[in-house]
Parts: sequence; structure tokens; C-alpha cells
Amino acid sequence: MTMTSAALLTRAKDGAVEDDPAAKPKRRRFSAEYKLAILDEYERLTDAGAKGALLRREGLYSSHIVEWRRARDAGALKELAPKSRPAKRSAEQVALDRARKKIERLEDDLAKHRLALEIQGKASELLERLLAESDEEKRQQP
Repeated sequence: MTMTSAALLTRAKDGAVEDDPAAKPKRRRFSAEYKLAILDEYERLTDAGAKGALLRREGLYSSHIVEWRRARDAGALKELAPKSRPAKRSAEQVALDRARKKIERLEDDLAKHRLALEIQGKASELLERLLAESDEEKRQQP
């Protein structure tokens, strides 16, 4: 049975159609214990197709096994734990960092402007000397 868009909208408004859960996927996180348990189970399997069945059952990829095995073999158990993100900065910290960057940029601009003024001053001084020398040469010529 085909539904018209009006019928679908009515169902959605009545609550019969829920939000699409696939609209905003969430990244899965695996604990170190889970990773070690899966590695242990994976390595104990010997039957043909059993390893692939385990991966399908758990929704994993062979790259997970490779990565987790490398971390375990390197003795990096801490790497097997879920990676934590840095703590969220407060609004004041964000504003302070932004102000620091602005001050740094303005100080760089000021240094450039000072250098440009110094160069202009030297160029002006050089032109004055050349003009003075030119005037002296004109006076010395009869």
C-alpha cells in the first residue's frame, strides 16, 4: 500500500512515525576489557568461518582486531582503553585565548609598522643627503 505525503505527515504528527535513529549516528566506544575479551575469543576460534561469524555478530571489522592486537602486543593496555577527549573549555577560557591571539597578532602588526617607519625615516634621510650634495655641487660649479 502506498501512502501519500499527506497521509505520512498525518502519521508523523500523530506520533506514529518516530525520528530516524540513523539521522545522527553515534561513534561506538569499546572498553579495554571488551577488546581483550574479543581478541581472546577471536584467537581461540579455529573452525572455518567462525572468525568472520564473530566479527559479524559483534558488528566489527578485521581492522579492529588488527589494531587492538597491535596495541595489546606493544603492551599499551592504556591504548586499549577508550580515548578521552580534552575537557571542554569554559566560555571565559575561550574568550581569554581569543584575546591572547588578538594581542599577539596586534603586536606583530605593530612591529611591522615600526620597521616600516624606520625604513621610511632612513630613506628620507638618504634623500635629504642626496639633495644637499646636489645643491653643493650646483653651488661649486661656475
